[in-house]
Amino acid sequence: MVMNATPHISIENLTMAYGDFLIQRDLTFTINRGDIFIIMGGSGCGKSTLLRHLVGLKRPAKGDVRYEGESFWNAQPESRAGRMKQFGVLFQSGALWSSMTLAENVELPLAEYTNLTPDEIREIVSFKLALVGLAGFEEFYPNEISGGMQKRAGLARAMALDPEILFFDEPSAGLDPISSRRLDELILELRDSLGATVVIVTHELASIFAIGTNSVFLDAETKTMLAVGSPRMLLEESADHKIQTFLTRGDGKTEKADT
Repeated sequence: MVMNATPHISIENLTMAYGDFLIQRDLTFTINRGDIFIIMGGSGCGKSTLLRHLVGLKRPAKGDVRYEGESFWNAQPESRAGRMKQFGVLFQSGALWSSMTLAENVELPLAEYTNLTPDEIREIVSFKLALVGLAGFEEFYPNEISGGMQKRAGLARAMALDPEILFFDEPSAGLDPISSRRLDELILELRDSLGATVVIVTHELASIFAIGTNSVFLDAETKTMLAVGSPRMLLEESADHKIQTFLTRGDGKTEKADT
């Protein structure tokens, strides 16, 4: 896929805090349309908190997020809600309803936000599950399938409304290396087929180097960002000890990943 260096999301002088407790300050970077953008850094640096600010779950203490140049947090609630309908979000657990079948889980956003008929919804649900390799599993419950399949079902639900932007919080957490690699390949395929921008919180080096086209590195100690750029570029060019330690796991060598 030819990358289009057109700003899709702009983070402007963003400060994140819980009351008086500062998480991160002065975050300024751009996510381009079509990026697979990695939010990375050590434990406790605020990666998932940043994701919550991007998807509308947590208001910044300072600064703003812009989508295609338009303010998100200073917009009217109706406008912000309309923007959020363009998001697909996959949380760590997959966040599937255990009492619902996979089909019923994927149906939820379609029933809530569209005027489609039941037959049209069923057709879309079958298509979305097939896209993630779960054709024929419509009537299965989450506890009847593997963790990797649950992640894929969560991804099908995140894609239900054909979002412009997909947000993933530690999508490979709890998966074995083979399942993790398959999920990476699926994310690449979906980015290319949907033309979506993808934002991923992860600490998995194999995924970072295999699919990341751009990234920001957050630091828990200084409570701000240390660098922005492709993971490969940061590995090869950054002189910052914290970044090098993170990207090599402290041994001076990165994990092997096909590119």
